[in-house]
Amino acid sequence: MSTEFAAVDAELMSRGYTRMVFDLDRIAQLLDLLGSPQRAYPSIHLTGTNGKTSTARMIDSLLRAHGLHTGRYTSPHLETVRERITLDGEPVSERRFVATYREVAPLAAFVDERSDEPLTYFDMTTALAFATFADAPVDVAIVEVGLGGAEDSTNVINAGVAVITPIGLDHTEWLGDTIEDIALAKAGIIHKGATVITAAQDDEAARPILERVAEVGATIAREGSEFGVLSRAVAVGGQVLSIQGLGGVYEEVFLPLHGAHQAQNAALALAAVEAFLGAGTARQLDPEVVREGFTGTSSPGRLERVRTAPTILLDGAHNPHGMAATVTALQEEFAFSRLVAVLAVLADKDAAGLLELLEPVVDAVVVTRNTSPRAMSVERLAAVAEEIFGEARVEVAANMPDAIEQAVALAETDVNGELSGWAS
Repeated sequence: MSTEFAAVDAELMSRGYTRMVFDLDRIAQLLDLLGSPQRAYPSIHLTGTNGKTSTARMIDSLLRAHGLHTGRYTSPHLETVRERITLDGEPVSERRFVATYREVAPLAAFVDERSDEPLTYFDMTTALAFATFADAPVDVAIVEVGLGGAEDSTNVINAGVAVITPIGLDHTEWLGDTIEDIALAKAGIIHKGATVITAAQDDEAARPILERVAEVGATIAREGSEFGVLSRAVAVGGQVLSIQGLGGVYEEVFLPLHGAHQAQNAALALAAVEAFLGAGTARQLDPEVVREGFTGTSSPGRLERVRTAPTILLDGAHNPHGMAATVTALQEEFAFSRLVAVLAVLADKDAAGLLELLEPVVDAVVVTRNTSPRAMSVERLAAVAEEIFGEARVEVAANMPDAIEQAVALAETDVNGELSGWAS
């Protein structure tokens, strides 16, 4: 890491990595001062509870396979903030990140001086992404909301294609206590004339989406009606899909990701790209290009295999909706003789809900904490785990490296043992 980049990273962090202020006025002011870079290219906007980043990465890969220059903005990052802003599938360089920040920072300070609340970390990375994409330039931006939709900092793009992944309960302290409230917030990314690509939703979630579509005169394509997965088969390193798209059926599509939820994400991504490129009942995308796009997809931290003997899988499931999908994939696509989970969660997450889903499928759990300032304490998480697993099946580690070492030792007590680890 260069000294300049480290300084910029520290300046961003000083805004409060987890501070949230839901107000579009400040980001709108900043972008106006920057010359409205978000208007320099068309966008595809994604919201939902789970699957946003994986779907965004698939859309990115499909568009690049069609010869387009892409910008992608997702969150959170795993190792460096640069992962949030990619050009043609690659994180921006430290040099470009620093240069863009130096252009944006003085204008951000100007906005801060005239506001009750300074711009947040997420406001700043959003502005940096939009400015980077305009400067590149890109042919299309794929933009994932940070939280919710209507009042999210990204909701200044008025995207022509809006994608809504499955909606469940999460972030209830900000979005509301019911699925309907959460769906209402997320439906805010639907703007006049947009094409909406939505996953199959519960009635509670579908109602606000359909009402928003009618209110702004958008059009909608729904999984299970206009598009969807026709079949899937487990394959080495992933799965093979047959997908009904908006423009026809795409057969023998290899997706190098695991789980029915990733197949669903693939159907959403394909429909979104078809809508963006103008494919539909009268025109189908080239199936070979679609296959190429999906083959090039990756999604770090989503049932990602990082070691063998014993196997270590990383997965970022952080709510019961996501953990249910992970557990289903583990049961359907892996055959472990011994399975040990490593779990760390944020303090505001449903730890009991996550552990209850894990309990039937793992032999033991090692609880720990991650490096986030919002992490749940090891003591609190251990108490919850022991209530669900029983004391004999729960191990405790002070940090993630120690937890992984303990889990490997537990897995290797069986000569054919395997390990799966989570860090969320």
